[in-house]
Amino acid sequence: MNKYLSILFLLVSSVVTAQSQDSIVMSFNEYLGYVKKFHPIAKQADLTIQIGQANLMKARGGFDPKIEVDNIRKKFKTTEYYDQLNATFKIPTWYGIELKGNFEQNTGDFLNPASFVPDDGLYSAGISASLGEGLFINERMADLKKAKFFKEQTAADREILINQILYDASVAYFNWLQAYNETKTFESFLENARMRFQGIKRSAEAGDKAAIDTLEAKITVKNRALGLEKTKVKLMKASLELSTFLWLNDNIPVELQPNVIPDAFLEDTVDNVLEISGLPLTDFVLENHPKLRSLGFKYEGLEVDKRLKANKLLPTIDIQYNFLTERADIARSFNTAEYKGGFNIAFPLFLRKERGDLRLAKFKLQDLQFEIDNARITIQNKVLAIYRELESFERQNLLLSEIVTDYGTLLSAEERKFKFGESSIFLINSREKSLIDSQLKAIDLQNKYLKAKAKLFNSLSRDLQNL
Repeated sequence: MNKYLSILFLLVSSVVTAQSQDSIVMSFNEYLGYVKKFHPIAKQADLTIQIGQANLMKARGGFDPKIEVDNIRKKFKTTEYYDQLNATFKIPTWYGIELKGNFEQNTGDFLNPASFVPDDGLYSAGISASLGEGLFINERMADLKKAKFFKEQTAADREILINQILYDASVAYFNWLQAYNETKTFESFLENARMRFQGIKRSAEAGDKAAIDTLEAKITVKNRALGLEKTKVKLMKASLELSTFLWLNDNIPVELQPNVIPDAFLEDTVDNVLEISGLPLTDFVLENHPKLRSLGFKYEGLEVDKRLKANKLLPTIDIQYNFLTERADIARSFNTAEYKGGFNIAFPLFLRKERGDLRLAKFKLQDLQFEIDNARITIQNKVLAIYRELESFERQNLLLSEIVTDYGTLLSAEERKFKFGESSIFLINSREKSLIDSQLKAIDLQNKYLKAKAKLFNSLSRDLQNL
């Protein structure tokens, strides 16, 4: 326990003295800061960015220059049948064009006549290109474009993942605050019940009160103690739930200690922490939502895939031209009359595979468009509903606050009447029970109000920049 306590003191860097000297307050802002920095899910979300960057690097590799060296030799007994060396340097470019330099040297007694070259070898430089399929878009170009869109998509997905873990952590903190406030409420009323019981007991012993009042006051003490035990169990569960979000570096979990308490004035700071302060509904820009941005980049990637499939309907027309020279200084020995070249043409007669692939690509785009339309209206209505819910909670909080004050006034008046013998312990308990119920309702309403703010933060899918 001492180990975890020391860890917790490292976690909570700025603490304030609370109800007792040993109590420390863990602020909501600091709590979310550690969740975002150290929680495994938050770290996992950061991996999506690295995955997008790695995918982009892989796609760019399709345009990397390449060196190829082939050497084939056959020698048996004293006869060298052939010794063929072919070294090539290739540079892929954007529009289906490939630049190539080559050196070829072949010797041997049984060479194919087409392989005869000068003794010092033969140099060549040239170009190969696709004039039909693959000219304006090919696999390399499509992979690179899709990788760029995927990189942007992973950035939007990371915001969504970070937002979700911060939302879940916020709900756990609000539940912890609710359980803590309920526990403090029952502790306060238990103390009042005990003091009342002792006073009635002394009055009964002096003959000023009926003995039956002592029994009723004692029952009240037990009922308050029972309610306190129930809230303690709830607080324990809420503390354990909160602990699942508390981590330190090197994946060290933190155990929440009993002397750590939540911020009692959270309502004053929650808007700033969740960065929803001063954010009216009119400022909400739907197209900036990370979910729609992610789907938009996904749509762009499928659009590239559709263009690639449409390009495959064109005939394959591959040409190449390489001029030949015996000298290594190719630029000075260029002669168009000495060359090696050719072309290749292919065209499927029915194009059933290509037309089927194109149709499937169009269906994928249409399906994603339906998803985007649905997501847009869902997000819009969800945000609108939460704004309306928050407005209602503000009115409810005001009304319930007045109800709690009025019940407190009734209880105080009933206690004064009891001192003058004009009331009974039954009426006091009834007034007090109504006050307790109203305070518990107020605590529950506060929890719902805070959760509604967290739902607004979650529905916007924003990352917190000020943690």
